[in-house]
Amino acid sequence: MLSVLPMFRFDKETRQTQTPATIDAWFRQYVLGINRGAYWPVNRSSQVVDWRKIHIGVETSPGFSSGCYIQGIGGIEIGDYTQIAPNVAIISANHSCYDNRVHEPRKVTIGKYCWLGFGCVILPGVILGDFTIVGANTTVTKSYPDGHCVLVGSPARQVSKLEEAKCVRHKSTHEYHGFIPARKFDEFRRKYLIDLNEIDHDH
Repeated sequence: MLSVLPMFRFDKETRQTQTPATIDAWFRQYVLGINRGAYWPVNRSSQVVDWRKIHIGVETSPGFSSGCYIQGIGGIEIGDYTQIAPNVAIISANHSCYDNRVHEPRKVTIGKYCWLGFGCVILPGVILGDFTIVGANTTVTKSYPDGHCVLVGSPARQVSKLEEAKCVRHKSTHEYHGFIPARKFDEFRRKYLIDLNEIDHDH
């Protein structure tokens, strides 16, 4: 019944999407406090760090699947309709080699319509272009900004290119950034999220 209330329209309007935002997920995060603050649905077994430095696209919910670790210290930006499998780690800061109390932030950027496979790891400073497919248990240590490729291995290597003409840029009827309607996301971002250009990446 709550889904008829305007504030809970996301429950009905995202139901047929790849990452539905449910009232149960909202209650778990905003009332029970599990992954509190994250503005998208996160599995109870996943962990999100520094959610204000994580900017997600439409229908993109890092940690929606189980066992993920999403660390936003250095900033994470993920494009629309990118899907993320269980046990994925996205890490935007490492400890200093000289002082392990200190984090060295480096922004991670992931494009639109990407697919991060089971157990893969995206390390600080990596840029992945649109339609990048990262295979299971792959560790991505360097950037592939042109996208349209398949990466496998540890460290990752490109094993094939996708034909751009065949890549489908689909859209859902109702577009949401997690629990936030797309039409309201710019306002939400300005009010609650940290501008990733303002993060100090020199230390």
